[in-house]
Amino acid sequence: MNKKVTFEDWGLMDYQAAWDRQEALFAQVVQEKTDNRIHSTGHPTDNYLVFTEHPHVYTLGKSGKPDNLLLDEHGLTEKQATYYKINRGGDITYHGPGQIVGYPILDLDNFFTDIHRYLRTLEEAVIHTLADYGITAGRYPGYTGVWLDADNEHARKICALGVRASRWVTMHGFAFNVNTDLSYFGHIVPCGIDDKDVTSMQRELGTQQDINTVKDCLKGHISELFGMEISD
Repeated sequence: MNKKVTFEDWGLMDYQAAWDRQEALFAQVVQEKTDNRIHSTGHPTDNYLVFTEHPHVYTLGKSGKPDNLLLDEHGLTEKQATYYKINRGGDITYHGPGQIVGYPILDLDNFFTDIHRYLRTLEEAVIHTLADYGITAGRYPGYTGVWLDADNEHARKICALGVRASRWVTMHGFAFNVNTDLSYFGHIVPCGIDDKDVTSMQRELGTQQDINTVKDCLKGHISELFGMEISD
């Protein structure tokens, strides 16, 4: 098993460009697995952890409902936002500046072959990161993601998850609201949930956060919980 993971920060990147780049890495890792199986090359599969931010964009997962986007073409143009139907799980979500979007492209045969555990481990890394900032977070029964006050009427989501896996290789991932413009969530039914709020670290703490410091903290927790050996 290869627990070495290459970390890449793509900065602010157009969604389509990031999707294409992510698909290329995903295809590379899947091909490495295929070559190992057929030709017994003995070459370990690579793993990647990508952080990025996107310009304003809405993405709809394969199980999502298009009606959960509340903007038409004119509205999207007015908001300077784009819209994509994509191949991850989950419903609709928003990505934008000030949000850490994480794309782990991992061969889970190098870690553990359990998608449920994979999702819970990503959530746990975000929960630990928030705890470092004095924010108590947890899970909302029946839903993925990370929530605040999940046990009462003030429940609000701070991190959404939506992944795809093939041959135990993962792509897509999570969207963690740090300094996100939350008004953009008002134009969708976030993750298909119409009766819960969305929040960010900036909103909860009352001040804008240094997103690079948050990234470093989050990367550390992901590395620890998965037992990764991360290199830049």
